[in-house]
Amino acid sequence: MNIVELLTQRDFLIAVLAAVSAAAVVFTFGSSMIVRQDMKKRIKRVAVERDRMRAEEMVRLRGAGGNTDGRSSIRRGKEPKSYMKRAVERFDLKKAFQDDTTVDKLAMAGLRGQGELTKFLFQRLVYPIGVFAFAAFYLLFVTPGDRPVYLNLIYAIGAGLVGAYLPLLLLRNRTQKRQTSIRRSWPDCLDLLLLCVEAGMSMEHAFKRVAKEIGGQSAELAEELTLTTAELSFLEDRTRAYENLGRRTGLDGVKSVMTALIQADRYGTSVGQALRVMAEEGREARMMEAEKKAAALPPKLTVPLILFFLPVLFIVILSPAMIQVFTGSVATTMGGG
Repeated sequence: MNIVELLTQRDFLIAVLAAVSAAAVVFTFGSSMIVRQDMKKRIKRVAVERDRMRAEEMVRLRGAGGNTDGRSSIRRGKEPKSYMKRAVERFDLKKAFQDDTTVDKLAMAGLRGQGELTKFLFQRLVYPIGVFAFAAFYLLFVTPGDRPVYLNLIYAIGAGLVGAYLPLLLLRNRTQKRQTSIRRSWPDCLDLLLLCVEAGMSMEHAFKRVAKEIGGQSAELAEELTLTTAELSFLEDRTRAYENLGRRTGLDGVKSVMTALIQADRYGTSVGQALRVMAEEGREARMMEAEKKAAALPPKLTVPLILFFLPVLFIVILSPAMIQVFTGSVATTMGGG
């Protein structure tokens, strides 16, 4: 039995469709459970952040000092493993890999806290060593070939250099996914904020309400809004809370809205009017983005249309005529014979 006969058997096709259906059901229920667990984790992290901020503000009010560098909202996370901390301190990885933008980049990816910073610096050290060791073992012992040893070691060193950029690539990928989720939900968030403010809510209650409503659409945006609500409640300067939200997201649209809110709070102008203008701009920007994608669709469909649709269309149109021509020629040949 060849592969074609196996693929065309009815029992085989039924088994494949049943397997696909079962996988789809498992994936559907599993994804819903994963999203639910992810939301619980985010809510727990936000609660921990809120309690920490409350404790810091209480210490500050009692005159014991506190963190005043304006970055309280992005320094949080689980404690790293002890061996990670020892490696970071022993090799002085902060001086080697950390710069002024490292903490902000981690915050834009949703990684807040000294623990996340320690893990990232440890990954910057371990990844190139691990990739080099794996590549050297693979090239020297698994597939040595006819290459000399020094050439295999050069290839392994090249793989290690590529592995040095792997943590940065993973961080950038996570940041892009997070920013995409926030960017898609931000216009709806502005509309909800406008409705809450015009209904008479304060900004704290408006952010809290919108975070609750927008959580099903974008868990990342709901987390950021909840942290902003905590900052508005506990920080002495409200502008710091707005600036922290713009810095954590890294999106120009969010930063422009936060700037408008800061100006409205500083000069006493109408917050509702500022939100209305920014919401209209957000809707227009989303419409322009949709129009841009729609305008780019015909050129993208040109190659698939030429390769797949037109040949099938020609076959469907020309097949009846070709069948009639061949049938007529065969009948004429038989009649002449």
